[in-house]
Amino acid sequence: MDLKQLLRSQGFKRFSILVLICIIIYSLRSMANVLLLTLLFTFLMGSLHRAVLKVTDRFFSIHPKVILPILYVLLITIVVLGVYKLFPLIGNEIMQLVGLIRNAYYRPHDTEFGMYIVKFLDSLESIDFRSYIQPGMGIIMKVSNIGMNVLIALILSLFFLMEKSNIAKFSSKFLSSKLSWLFVEIDYFGTKFAQTFGKVIEAQLLISLINTILTSLMLWALGFPHLLGLALIVFLLGLIPVAGAFISLFPLSFIGFSIGGVEYVIIMLVLVAILHAFEAYVLNPKLMSSKTHLPIFYTFIILIVSEHIFGMWGLIIGIPIFVFMLDVIDVKTIEVKGADTDLPKAPTSDE
Repeated sequence: MDLKQLLRSQGFKRFSILVLICIIIYSLRSMANVLLLTLLFTFLMGSLHRAVLKVTDRFFSIHPKVILPILYVLLITIVVLGVYKLFPLIGNEIMQLVGLIRNAYYRPHDTEFGMYIVKFLDSLESIDFRSYIQPGMGIIMKVSNIGMNVLIALILSLFFLMEKSNIAKFSSKFLSSKLSWLFVEIDYFGTKFAQTFGKVIEAQLLISLINTILTSLMLWALGFPHLLGLALIVFLLGLIPVAGAFISLFPLSFIGFSIGGVEYVIIMLVLVAILHAFEAYVLNPKLMSSKTHLPIFYTFIILIVSEHIFGMWGLIIGIPIFVFMLDVIDVKTIEVKGADTDLPKAPTSDE
């Protein structure tokens, strides 16, 4: 094959367009959180929407565009109520902790714990707290940015699902434009990635659900109050790879300290560490491999490498990217026949 035939070949054209897409995505890396959250909410709410429609259609007919906003309102309401119920609980535990430290400081000889508190507070005098103010403000700004990204992603996913058919019709017009050769390939890559992403999101939901059930049983055995609220928070945080596990430890640690002191906190931390190790080393590779038909060893290596390269989002997008690349080079790993995704599918044309 000479150079002209190589440049005109379908494989070279497809590879060049893929490189162009990667460059564009890399240039938008500052918007990665919004884009990935929008994809996540689109798949989650789209799957829930289809499940609700299957149930309601058995009894009565409701227009899909009526059910979808109701589901979003219910989702936001549940999250707000869960946070509203949980924040006073965490605040109460913090006040109890402050009171305990205060009593231990003024009466240090009553308990051995009091002696440790006094030594710890005395050691704080040599610390320059001003050096920690700027990082602390940075954390606050990051939390506010996360909240804004979640809000924007929810709005975008809602409008996307509401206008999915119109988006598909409008997008199909690009396939007959003067740049049809480009948009046909973009449609090809987008469809394959959407199918793969949906498989992984389904696995992540199962992982979060199993983790929530096991964590709730552990909290019940330890005598934690407000299990429903804590279970909701654990489930929602379980959808956040890696970081969600650490975030959930803060409220659980405060509550555990008020129930049984430092020993209870240590016991709870050990049990939570065991649960999340089980999730990371057993559930994650096993469920991911069952959904993508990858060997568990491959899945485990991909999760490690992708987390190292992409951060916490790598645990979600790592396997979809790998399976997507295998699919592009015709290494079949998943069954995509009849796959249903929430991304609009434009009519295909002869390539």
